[in-house]
Amino acid sequence: MRSVGNFVVRHSKLILILFIGLIAASSFWGFQSFGNLKGGGYDNPNSDSQLVGQLLESEFAVDPAEVVVLVDLPTDADAADANGIPENFELVASLTDELADLDGVASVLNYYTLGSPPQLKSEDGKLIYLLVDLENDVDQVPIVAQIVDDYTGNYEGAQVHVAGFGAVTKAINETIEHDIIRAEIVAVPIVILLLLFVFGSLVAAGLPLFVGGLAIVGSFFVIWAASQFTDVSIFALNLITGLGLGLGIDYSLLVVNRFREERAAGNSVANATVNTVATAGKTVLFSGLTVALVLVSMAFFPQYFLQSFALAGVSVVFFAVLGAAIAVPAMMNLLGDRVNSGRILRRSLEPKDTGTWEKVAKFTMRRPLPILFVSVVFLGYLFSLTSNVVFGQVDDRVLPKDSPALIASDLLRDRFEGRESSPIEILVQGSDSEVADYISELEGLDNIARVAIVPTQEQTDWIRINAITEVEPRSPEGYDQVVEIRSLDTGLDEVLVGGASAYYTDSQQGIEQNLPVAAIWVIISTFILLFLFTGSVVLPLKAILLNVLSLGATLGLVSWIFQNGELQWLLGEYSVTGTIDTSSVVMIALVAFGLSMDYELFLLSRIKEQHDAGYNTYNSVALGLQRSGRIITAAALILAVTFGAFASSGVSIMKMLGLGIAFAILLDATLVRGLLVPAIMRLLGGANWWAPKWLKAIHKKIGLSH
Repeated sequence: MRSVGNFVVRHSKLILILFIGLIAASSFWGFQSFGNLKGGGYDNPNSDSQLVGQLLESEFAVDPAEVVVLVDLPTDADAADANGIPENFELVASLTDELADLDGVASVLNYYTLGSPPQLKSEDGKLIYLLVDLENDVDQVPIVAQIVDDYTGNYEGAQVHVAGFGAVTKAINETIEHDIIRAEIVAVPIVILLLLFVFGSLVAAGLPLFVGGLAIVGSFFVIWAASQFTDVSIFALNLITGLGLGLGIDYSLLVVNRFREERAAGNSVANATVNTVATAGKTVLFSGLTVALVLVSMAFFPQYFLQSFALAGVSVVFFAVLGAAIAVPAMMNLLGDRVNSGRILRRSLEPKDTGTWEKVAKFTMRRPLPILFVSVVFLGYLFSLTSNVVFGQVDDRVLPKDSPALIASDLLRDRFEGRESSPIEILVQGSDSEVADYISELEGLDNIARVAIVPTQEQTDWIRINAITEVEPRSPEGYDQVVEIRSLDTGLDEVLVGGASAYYTDSQQGIEQNLPVAAIWVIISTFILLFLFTGSVVLPLKAILLNVLSLGATLGLVSWIFQNGELQWLLGEYSVTGTIDTSSVVMIALVAFGLSMDYELFLLSRIKEQHDAGYNTYNSVALGLQRSGRIITAAALILAVTFGAFASSGVSIMKMLGLGIAFAILLDATLVRGLLVPAIMRLLGGANWWAPKWLKAIHKKIGLSH
């Protein structure tokens, strides 16, 4: 890293010009990404349910209606006049014709044109379906938006509601875009005030905004480019804005603090810059690698919702490291002591070797066992709250309770017998008698309202069966029902189970099956990086175990709040499904784990520096915590504000992500780094730095020792 520091000193102006150009270029394309992002991404593309969907299209010419329009009629749908014509026929026909005339609409079918099938009419007889099929070769987003905006509400005395995937996606996208703006309005002023307080001067406080801005717009460009070739989740925007600003602050604070320390030691501006890159820059690099490798694990899951977070997270880390390790030192080399210009605090800005964190460390190390015991009991209690956790998945109920899309979806749940719009789609091959026996078995299962063969005019070897379920498809009950159906001993040649319940089941199983691989990747990659950074095998093990304990406590709190509907007086109202979203839990876990390792490296870098200088463990930990504790807590507080602002979102999983990550960060920066790490390191003493001789030799050979 020292050679990088020398390069930065020699070419500071060129580096800054290139970085400003990079921000400008990224901004031009990056902000175009918003319109390309999608609200789904929870399904497993390599599953039976996906295959059923493809076969329904190719073998049965089924083109599912993208939009479901519900018409709440003033009278019973079957009520007729003296001539036998339904009283509401003209109203429904008029609405059908208007929808069919919209650009991009392929066809519209309604309750009457389909022959008044009872499954398309609610139990009270007043609510009926219109099925809107959109053209496949057009941009469907504006068409769905037009239908929702123009037709929701009163229509000739009837009430119109728009449901379906397109309507829910539109509502989620608009809510998130609004929430991001609102979160920034709330968070940015608070963050700026905290930056001024922490950095102590106007100029220094501007550096992390520069790095955060680079990380955010650079990542927007990356997801814009990716969206040209694949699906990218709109939820990635939240991670980019929160993590981009957070890491920009974390890394800039570390670098600026080290530069001030080097200048206070009497080094010239150039030498201070080189030393800063060689020390803080190395920590930033290892920290960024650690966070990136943890976030990469989300790419192991088949859902593009999680894969989008992997892409977004790695992009943010790359640009944040680039900005903090190269652009910020280049700025400081040009600014020199003017980095402290515009001082707003009278206190000295030079780092101190004595202070609050040194006292905390020494207090802890004088009584390590009691502090360790109390801390572990507290974290264990929070972890115990996960004992009753029930995992589920995102559906329309993530929306605010007053969202028209959620109201429409609730009408489907509440006023129809079974889930007519979400049947279990079963494709089978076999003899007529085997099919008849199979249908009888299905009819005998609990919570199956009706089973029927769907006739088709297409030539195919498959027989299509619809089973109407009485349970919420995207729920643990729906999961169990699909598993039960798939476990039936049928005697048929082929059985494929699809539909909404199966999509949900396959998605959950995709996470369950890939979670061990992701966990192994995270543990091994972080262990290797921490070993390369410290030369110890004990410290990486300690870090991983503490992170797992901290993570368990975070998940316990999250499950208690969002599964049970707690703290709505603080967080705002949200729909309570009795479950917590599996994909969001995975994301919280991995982001929190990565950021915890971030702070672990901040702390270990200073402790190891003192240890390598000849200090014993007690003094190394005390001085290391003093020099890094303020940075860690300040960075964590600002990052918690940034993510915590998302807890005000109208989308419930955004509330969960914001609160979960903010709590994990604060817990890690205070209890874990401030108490548990000093207590454990005090108990281990010299064993902290142990590694087998052959690993020590490897570490020394590759030149990573201080």
